[in-house]
Amino acid sequence: MAHNEHGRPARVAHVLLVAPACDGHDVGESWLAHQWAARLSERFHVTLLSTYKRGHVPPSRQLPRTRVVEWAEPPVVHRAERLNSLLQPAYAPFYVRARRYVRHRLTAGERFDVAHQVTPVALRYPSPLVGLGLPVVVGPVGGSLESPPAFAREEGGTPWYQRLRRLDRSRFRHDPLLRATFETADCVVGVAPYVREILGDLTLRRFEALGDVAVQEVRPAVDRSGRRDPVRLLFVGRLVRTKGAREAIRALSRLRDLPVHLDVVGDGNDRAACAELVHDLGLDDRVTLHGAVPRADVDRFYERADVFLFPSYREPGGAVVLEAMAYGLPLVVCDRGGPGANVSDACAVRLPVRSPDQLADDAAGAVRRLVADPGLRLRMGAAAREHVAAHHLWSRRVDRMADLYEQVAAERARTRTRAAG
Repeated sequence: MAHNEHGRPARVAHVLLVAPACDGHDVGESWLAHQWAARLSERFHVTLLSTYKRGHVPPSRQLPRTRVVEWAEPPVVHRAERLNSLLQPAYAPFYVRARRYVRHRLTAGERFDVAHQVTPVALRYPSPLVGLGLPVVVGPVGGSLESPPAFAREEGGTPWYQRLRRLDRSRFRHDPLLRATFETADCVVGVAPYVREILGDLTLRRFEALGDVAVQEVRPAVDRSGRRDPVRLLFVGRLVRTKGAREAIRALSRLRDLPVHLDVVGDGNDRAACAELVHDLGLDDRVTLHGAVPRADVDRFYERADVFLFPSYREPGGAVVLEAMAYGLPLVVCDRGGPGANVSDACAVRLPVRSPDQLADDAAGAVRRLVADPGLRLRMGAAAREHVAAHHLWSRRVDRMADLYEQVAAERARTRTRAAG
């Protein structure tokens, strides 16, 4: 008999994993689903239900330890990639196929100890697992964070399909399939505690917070003790308005008396506005916009940096925050969404979010404190490495998910016993 990590007999051996896209060579949710499938298959017998893009390597050829049931995505769904990532028009046919497959296998007598819908991360997709009698885990789910009103003026026009996010909360009240997905799940896993608030008045059986992103390992310690000025601040991320690069730049304008330099790594539709802001504030010699760079170069930026400055104010997850911690960097982040939830006071300064000027002022104050106290920077950086090792390695994520599987399976067994008695 199999045993779990606590030495108790394991109830869960066969996991049904639902992920409408799963590709270790892709990015975003498809890549995340692949991480879960590959790692869970090292501990359980996993049956994965998924699709693949035409011209891509199917998950069945990427996951040799996994039993994969896969379908090709419809050929027209990739013509507008950003629209597809938000609305996922291929999800409806996948939902029908997945539900039909599970019902057929259950009718044939196959047993799944736990069923887990790991993606989509967004909260707007009903699960094909509802009502089939299986112990169900949904998530980590997230998204649906809204920008504080004071930031909306600078965000510019929003594409019509992104405005559909505003319908999410209404659907939680009125869409029976979506309500049932969360209310009948044995456990809903959110990427951060804020997700429970987003789900509003839904009656959940159980809610747990667990990040959807993680790091593979903690990097070797970087010796920053003998460094000289300037203190190098680092921002890594897509340059879109909500990531807060403008606030990082504005913070530098409040620090003209200090020897600091900001490296901005990443590209996006807000880069022109950031470049204009750097020029208008007279910061050309103190801020460098590097654009998109190869992965190896990103790692070198982490090694060279002294402080990670990431005032993203609408960030459900925040993989770059975990990467920065893995490199032993003290952090300045917003106390909102994933970044605020994934750090501790020992390794990060968490900033309130009310307005662009307030956020820039508070970011500048946090940086000023860290520049003035090199010992504090070193202590916070060491605490960051310890924190990410304790909480945010992929192995820790899988440990936690495996524990949840065992707990929901045990609770289902107890429920059946009480009903039979």
